[in-house]
Amino acid sequence: MRVILMTGKGGVGKTSVAAATGLKCAQMGHKTLVLSTDPAHSLADSFDMELGHEPKAIRENLWGAELDALMELEGNWGAVKRYITEVLQARGLDGVQAEELAILPGMDEIFGLVRMKRHYDEGDFDVLIIDSAPTGTALRLLSLPEVSGWYMRRFYKPFQSMSAALRPLFEPIFKPIAGFSLPSNEVMDAPYEFYQQIEALEKVLTDNAQTSVRLVTNPEKMVIKESLRAHAYLSLYNVSTDLVIANRIIPEEVEDPFFQKWKANQNIYKKEIYDNFHPLPVKEVPLYSEEMCGLQALERLRDTLYDTDEDPSKVYYQENTIRVVQENNNYSLELYLPGIPKQQIKLNKTGDELNVRIGNHRRNLVLPQALAALNPSGAKMEEDYLKIKFANN
Repeated sequence: MRVILMTGKGGVGKTSVAAATGLKCAQMGHKTLVLSTDPAHSLADSFDMELGHEPKAIRENLWGAELDALMELEGNWGAVKRYITEVLQARGLDGVQAEELAILPGMDEIFGLVRMKRHYDEGDFDVLIIDSAPTGTALRLLSLPEVSGWYMRRFYKPFQSMSAALRPLFEPIFKPIAGFSLPSNEVMDAPYEFYQQIEALEKVLTDNAQTSVRLVTNPEKMVIKESLRAHAYLSLYNVSTDLVIANRIIPEEVEDPFFQKWKANQNIYKKEIYDNFHPLPVKEVPLYSEEMCGLQALERLRDTLYDTDEDPSKVYYQENTIRVVQENNNYSLELYLPGIPKQQIKLNKTGDELNVRIGNHRRNLVLPQALAALNPSGAKMEEDYLKIKFANN
């Protein structure tokens, strides 16, 4: 199954791009599901029809769905949620507060990705397009298997077995004193099953032959910075980006004086998009005179984005343009710069931004937090990659 995740800052038009891409994939004969995992769903508005938690047919070869986070949470974490609620209520919290605190931050987002894995396993579709949450913060939780793997295998599993054996003995004594029960087998099984799901999901998301992210951005300073930051975080977890879509560009035929400064600024920011994301391919989409709502409008966007014979399910770019490598306690940032001699490259770091200058071209990288607190300590070229070492000074 081909998996495409559309992400970008809120309001850049990623839902419209996801819907239009779904239309094109369906037109090319691929059974396609467009799934919204954004808590503020707008996919149904984009298609101008009602969508629910389960896939609904939109037209031939095309289905749409909007994730119900509460339903997904209940199915995957319901037993744990109920147990945590019971414990909190026993400690004096009222029902509503206890239920809210029983849902850990980010759980709804990560279960959106778990839902994606379910569709992947079922194999009912050829292409799965994810209209993801704006910031893509759920992807940061992909570090969970690496961080918790040793703990889950070496400590949690033996503790789980011991708890199951001791529970019948201590439950009659424990509950009258504590006011709540010891965790059941179902509660104890859930965290490890959740860990296994995330570990399996990570393997799917980091396989750049079948899974890639498409960044939707606008030619605006803050939006570009957010997109660069997202690209850095995706690279940190080895999730490949294969395409950048620059949306809402004011067309040349617009000559009203009110838009002239906007157009001049957009030309500057368009160049930044091409420079900062190089060598990723970039597609441009104009600002339309009507909102992208309904199939007719989406078909127009589809035809603008893709040529007649173009298959958007292909991988547009498979090489990782940025890699973050950790060896012991040291990090290195690797940039794909084919054919560029090292002596032409100049580096400068300010705050969480790394400025890479190559001749007259400049590229700004927004660093992930792991690197933002460090300083470059050396750089070398190896096999078309500029490898920059970071260290504490």
